[in-house]
Amino acid sequence: MHIEDYALIGDCETAALVGRDGSIDWLCWPRFDSPACFAALLGSHDHGHWLIHPKHPGARVVRRYRPNTLILETRFETAEGAATLIDFMPPRGRHSTIVRMVVGERGRVAMATKLVFRFGYGAIVPWMTRLEDGTYRAIAGPDMVVLRTPVQLRGYNLTTVGNFIIAEGETIPFELTYSSSHLPPPAPRDPVTAVEATEAFWRSWTGKCTAEGPWHEAVIRSLITLKALTYAPTGGIVAAPTTSLPEHPGGVRNWDYRFCWLRDATMTLLAMMHAGVHWEAQAWRDWMVRAVAGSAHQIQPLYGISGERQLIEWIVPWLPGFANSKPVRVGNAAHIQFQLDVFGEVMDALHQSRRGGLTTSESGWQVQVALLDHLARVWSEPDEGIWEVRAERRHFTYSKVMAWLAFDRAIKSAESFGLEGPVAEWRKLREQIFAEVCERGFDRQLVSFVQSYGSKQVDASLLLLPSVGFLPVSDPRISGTIREIERRLLANDFLLRYETENSIDGLPPGEGVFLACSFWLVDAYILQGRRRDAERLFKRLIDLRNDVGLLSEEYDPATGRLIGNFPQAFSHVGLINSAFNLTRAVMPCEQRAQHKVGALA
Repeated sequence: MHIEDYALIGDCETAALVGRDGSIDWLCWPRFDSPACFAALLGSHDHGHWLIHPKHPGARVVRRYRPNTLILETRFETAEGAATLIDFMPPRGRHSTIVRMVVGERGRVAMATKLVFRFGYGAIVPWMTRLEDGTYRAIAGPDMVVLRTPVQLRGYNLTTVGNFIIAEGETIPFELTYSSSHLPPPAPRDPVTAVEATEAFWRSWTGKCTAEGPWHEAVIRSLITLKALTYAPTGGIVAAPTTSLPEHPGGVRNWDYRFCWLRDATMTLLAMMHAGVHWEAQAWRDWMVRAVAGSAHQIQPLYGISGERQLIEWIVPWLPGFANSKPVRVGNAAHIQFQLDVFGEVMDALHQSRRGGLTTSESGWQVQVALLDHLARVWSEPDEGIWEVRAERRHFTYSKVMAWLAFDRAIKSAESFGLEGPVAEWRKLREQIFAEVCERGFDRQLVSFVQSYGSKQVDASLLLLPSVGFLPVSDPRISGTIREIERRLLANDFLLRYETENSIDGLPPGEGVFLACSFWLVDAYILQGRRRDAERLFKRLIDLRNDVGLLSEEYDPATGRLIGNFPQAFSHVGLINSAFNLTRAVMPCEQRAQHKVGALA
């Protein structure tokens, strides 16, 4: 299986990946960051999976999401007939459930199911029994799952299997529910009622989106993906529902993305406000304010989905990794890194939320003032930067620009909304940082800003300088930077984050093109008035989506494969914002003025 062979289902508290072959190969229960109970994605079927597919090989497979929903339909065509597998997770009630329904479309199809359930990332074999009412129950310690189906199963503990025939007009359901082992088994659901309620939930949600333009379908699918990656109880959005899908097959660039990054804040907020889902933007903003609340010097680049701060990284030795890409990591050591850019992200997101009319509180501004007081003392220090290098700290140019942005947005918020703070001091710091970046972060020989002070390298984050308003796109230093990035980082028309061969990130070289950065290049082209280049690149990027409209973190032009954690929220955020910017660029001036949440500045 390849990464693009998977589709996503979820209940806005966790998510599962379903392969084209009808196998669920990844699921963490009961939360995104819980240990996986289906971990075949990072190992073998013995590490946990749930397969439902035609018994005989060679079926033709076509799949889709029901329009404007997260209900997956996989149609199997065989010589004997056709059947559709419907996979979904109803919106979370008291319990989390996967419902799978096999619907006979034509003829009679011999089907098979195989369930290998493992807790603890594939390590713990539960004890599975069949109860008198025909229910199957698997227990290990505090965890319990309950399976209900009319299909007779055998094998139970290590591997549970069953065969059945589906005829035209028949529906055979499977219902797998997670619960705590000390509680009574959850009550059964009616699968038909469940699918109707789930469809109504998603259609109601997407019906409130106001996204317009020629790329409406791609934008709506990306918005649904973002909603699916949102932990509903807190509003936190995970970067991806997976861990350790490699940025380079066989390599060590494998990270756990089941957490929430502050640096995604502004772009995610704007994507949601562009689409009119302001209540989701409000929930994300509120999560962020709660997460960073506390002592300013303890701000982290990322947090858990409920704002947890301890995200200790460890290696899972018994999992061989996707395509033998070791190590498999759980947790993320970047949570203890010092990354200056997050200060700018927090300030910008909160400024944009005020501009967009989201409700704010006095305590939120007080948190900002405390963060700025700390930033005034530390902005001149080196950091690990936006790319979270695992080597010595540097004076990264983008980090300094984001420190500039933090003070700039605080000044604008104070002036626009009558908020109190040491504005004169902030102005002085803003001017000081601006002057230093233009002096030390710009290379006159290259006519380009560079990755870090004194470096001769560039990286894609420098494309954001005109977007945040540091310098206008017409400035020769910006046009020179875009030109240098195109010259050095383009690979098959898509953009690398930086040259890993010449990098100081402390890791072996080699990774794919970074899709979010490629969307940043689209936005830079729009700002330069290069609409034809922007549209051409955007179309190429959306063509990289898999057959159900999902993007991973990166893409490998050499093999034509999606790589990195999947689906990646930041890639879909980039798609939404670039689609909005392209649509807005051709609007009449008076109509464009109505879209007041446009440019970041």
